[in-house]
Amino acid sequence: MFPFLAANLSAIPWDLILILIALGILVPWRGAVRVRRLLAQPALSSSQRLSLYGSTIGFQWLIVAVIYWRSMARHISATELGLVVSGVWRTLSVSSVLTVLLCLNQWAGLKKIALVSEEQGGFLFRFTQKIMPQTSLETVVFVALALTAGLSEEFIYRGFVFSVFSRVFGASMSGMSAAVVVSSIWFAVAHLYQGRKGVITTFVVGMLFSVTRIWTGSLVPAMMGHVGVDLVAGLYAPRVLRTKLDSNVPASHTRGVG
Repeated sequence: MFPFLAANLSAIPWDLILILIALGILVPWRGAVRVRRLLAQPALSSSQRLSLYGSTIGFQWLIVAVIYWRSMARHISATELGLVVSGVWRTLSVSSVLTVLLCLNQWAGLKKIALVSEEQGGFLFRFTQKIMPQTSLETVVFVALALTAGLSEEFIYRGFVFSVFSRVFGASMSGMSAAVVVSSIWFAVAHLYQGRKGVITTFVVGMLFSVTRIWTGSLVPAMMGHVGVDLVAGLYAPRVLRTKLDSNVPASHTRGVG
């Protein structure tokens, strides 16, 4: 696959190649640096979390704007980008089933966090504890972040990246399969900051989203599933963490003195 890919990259316009490089190198590097700095701090204030949410929202929509601009300039159609809905009922039914299943899986995963120690939870526990919303205002802004991530990341990876590699590999079954795998690798690499387990999980989810994108011809199922998973994480994880932390407080700290 990869020799074939290298031989056909010359067919991709230079500006689209630059975008792919940025998505494959600069975005993962930026994410890793930011997460390392966050984890190095003992705790985050509300203003720091709000700043994190706001800057991420702005950065992702900036990427979307640049990609959409260059895609239109290079005559990548809305259909190629998955920005259409041809079969409304099929798209809605697939979207609903996918979203429910993914949200249930996310909920079950968060329940498991409550059953393990902080040391066993490792990176995931510490990361979730620091960035998830703690106040009503943070929750509102986090919802905006979840919507942004679901819409923008699916447009970027299942829309743009997938369409570019579909042109490279061709419209055959093997070509589409290759585009699914490579675009999912790009998506997983963007989540390197989550560690090996997070990268593997993201790759598998990327494959699933790509399949629904091919099946329905639309990004809607992937977008809805992505938003749903992020919302469950942001709205339910703080409750799990509060319950876990409260249960770890010694009884002498919760009783009155006397």
